[in-house]
Amino acid sequence: MIPSVFTYRRAGSAEEACDLAAEYGEDAKYLAGGHSLLPLMKLRLAAPEVIIDLGGLRDLSYVTDQGSYVAIGALTRHHDVEHSSLLARELPLLAHAAGQVGDPQIRHRGTIGGSVAHADPASDLPAVLLALDATVVARGTDGAREIGIGEFFQGLFETVLEPGELLTEIRVPKPAAVGWSFQKFTQRAIDWAIVGVAVQGNQVALVNMGGTPLRAVTVEAALADGESPADAAAHAAEGTSAAADIRASREYREHLARVLVSRALTEASTRA
Repeated sequence: MIPSVFTYRRAGSAEEACDLAAEYGEDAKYLAGGHSLLPLMKLRLAAPEVIIDLGGLRDLSYVTDQGSYVAIGALTRHHDVEHSSLLARELPLLAHAAGQVGDPQIRHRGTIGGSVAHADPASDLPAVLLALDATVVARGTDGAREIGIGEFFQGLFETVLEPGELLTEIRVPKPAAVGWSFQKFTQRAIDWAIVGVAVQGNQVALVNMGGTPLRAVTVEAALADGESPADAAAHAAEGTSAAADIRASREYREHLARVLVSRALTEASTRA
């Protein structure tokens, strides 16, 4: 289908983008890589009246070492996250998972900030950042604020971002525990995960097991109590609300969660 009519504005800076968003209010949407928003517009599931293009904001594309954490600009493309030597050394879980997103075309255009702000529970990187206890930085006309990733996602495609706020940076603490794993099950390699799992140490996050990315808190509690990875993984579906669709029933997703968490915990233990 063809998107509905919209006004196109191209921002020259983060400040200008925020000013444009404030001017047009809830009728405006930011456009980063476009791989989340444009398909919805073509299906007319989203019909913004104004598109604010962020593609020219090169100052929001970077990966830098900040001592206790790594700062990643929101417009850093998945390909650059995947191939960052800094992330490969300090946050290999994130670098590896970025290499599993979609296909090469998507990884060369899609951005980490766009993926996070879109808040699709089937996306890989939001759950990975949840397992890594990341913090996001949002900027509005009143200044910037930091938001813990655990408080960021509110529902399906919903976040705590206020109208006009722009996600500018993601801050990921360097983990104390080195063991990590990322597992996902798809019909085809380029598809959204039917279920996915991100593990960093004893922190476990789930992809596509609810309306938002989820921490597998019962699994984490079982690990803290000394249970084996296999026994802890048996709790993986507890507290989730997996959907049923043409790709999988709820029961099958719950089964996949237990299997993939067991695999991920086992793999992570070999890297510890």
